[in-house]
Amino acid sequence: MKTLQSTLLLLLFVPLIKPAPPTQQDSRNIYDYGTDNFEESIFSQDYEDKYLDGKNIKEKETVRIPNKKRLQLQNDETITPLPPKKENDEMPTCLLCVCLSGSVYCEEVDIDAVPPLPKESAYLYARFNKIKKLTAKDFADIPNLRRLDFTGNLIEDIEDGTFSKLSLLEELSLAENQLLKLPVLPPKLTLFNAKYNKIKSRGIKANAFKKLNNLTFLYLDHNALESVPLNLPESLRVIHLQFNNIASITDDTFCKANDTSYIRDRIEEIRLEGNPVILGKHPNSFICLKRLPIGSYS
Repeated sequence: MKTLQSTLLLLLFVPLIKPAPPTQQDSRNIYDYGTDNFEESIFSQDYEDKYLDGKNIKEKETVRIPNKKRLQLQNDETITPLPPKKENDEMPTCLLCVCLSGSVYCEEVDIDAVPPLPKESAYLYARFNKIKKLTAKDFADIPNLRRLDFTGNLIEDIEDGTFSKLSLLEELSLAENQLLKLPVLPPKLTLFNAKYNKIKSRGIKANAFKKLNNLTFLYLDHNALESVPLNLPESLRVIHLQFNNIASITDDTFCKANDTSYIRDRIEEIRLEGNPVILGKHPNSFICLKRLPIGSYS
């Protein structure tokens, strides 16, 4: 009887005893935690395997990922070479010259041709170089140019149409070159300087200046002109023609012979000294001017 009672009591208390958690559950919980930082744990475990345990274990796939990327970059460079250098590449010009806010300064760098210009260029200063010729290609893709200065070069020839696309060009200096004739000039010029060349009157077309309604300053001194250029625009304020070969002028040179009421009030200065013309012999030639030209009157 006592034996039966003991057996029953044992059966009642056994379900109340909680078994210890199995070791398998521990490893599962650790694994679940590790999945939150899977890549980091893989690299850490590999480091421990190779260096802490002193075992020479083959690198795992994830360890080779950075190397694969580097190899891929190298392959990409091999498959996709650098683009070839373009003919009008801007960088060489801006290394040789100084490019600053739309202005290109190429002064005294011994260039013998106009360098390729950045497309946004508005001002080019290429003074005192060895340029001998200007061509239509030099400015074909530079439509925003407003000022060109080629003072002190060796320019002998300018192709027809060189300035034809420069509709915004306001100032052009070709001073101190070897020109024998003038090119067709762009319509919005306010200043044109071609002093100290070898230009003769036959090198200037009759209507070369006629349509330049904004031209204000004209410098053609120290050339070989035999006469004052025809059809000078009304907009002119300063005209320099000193030290040429001008031997005579007419009543229509600056004024209008048939219109005595005509006044040319914008002209502030005309220089004709250093020419063989005797200005005193042509008093009617200046009747429309507010100021007499500078030159010889006796």
